Amino acid sequence: MIYTLTLNPSIDYIVHVGHLEIGDVNRMTEDFKLPGGKGINVSRILQRIGAPSYALGFLGGFTGDFIEKWLLEEGIHSQFTRVEQDTRINVKLKAEEETEINGLGPILSEDEINRLKFTLSELITSDDIVVLSGSTPGGLRKGFYQELIHIIKENGAEFVIDTTGDDLLAALPKKPLLVKPNNHELAELYHTTFHSLDDIVTHGKKLLNDGVKNVLISMAGDGALLITQEGTYLSNVLKHEVKNSVGAGDSMIAGFIGNFSQTKDPLDAFKWGVACGSATTFSDDLATEAFINELLPEVTVKKI
Repeated sequence: MIYTLTLNPSIDYIVHVGHLEIGDVNRMTEDFKLPGGKGINVSRILQRIGAPSYALGFLGGFTGDFIEKWLLEEGIHSQFTRVEQDTRINVKLKAEEETEINGLGPILSEDEINRLKFTLSELITSDDIVVLSGSTPGGLRKGFYQELIHIIKENGAEFVIDTTGDDLLAALPKKPLLVKPNNHELAELYHTTFHSLDDIVTHGKKLLNDGVKNVLISMAGDGALLITQEGTYLSNVLKHEVKNSVGAGDSMIAGFIGNFSQTKDPLDAFKWGVACGSATTFSDDLATEAFINELLPEVTVKKI
């Protein structure tokens, strides 16, 4: 089983206005609300490619109820830890330029934190993969991801970590199954600047040397890289209209892990990751099953 863990989920409130006037009344032309959070995005794509998952994390209040109900209607199993404070709302304002206002998230009690850790320890087994994704609520203590990784490793499970900075660096020696930085995040992680594809590959291999089993690096319009102990592989760039950047990386992780959990073939999983990530980039929301399957034959991979 694949478990996704979202510590700071959200409702993403997406608002379209034709023209934004700061300091004046603006009338929206369209709006909609979606469940947000990187792990939740992974679960939603996994469901669409036929790889079931359990969604875990913290949820509270009427906003948490909205997310839980949405996932239930999509057929996604969940076992969230309920908390006293409301789950956050993120506002995505789309006008001439896109502006985001992201909520802080709830302040968590020690009891709420311990209940999530207990749930994780009771559920997972050595057959499972846990996807740890995204930011943490503002009040959550530093290093909490390490506490979760300790539980995962004690139970013999594999884990994926999709975060940045110190949390990612501290996870590398624990041998994550997969990490997926983009090229900018990778440069920031190692405090450097990239001038060529060779620079990116060199630092991707450094992630391997630091403990990671499979490295995915997304490079926007330059394709994506897969780096394993067996070799380095570059995908092509699919040509369709770009509509959306939110959730593309989560979709790539879902495509890779959903396939890899069944095939154990990183190259085939890479193709699925590229197809899922690209399909979301070319969609208004997360990709549909039909669109992913349409794009899959367009993905080509070469060893470099």
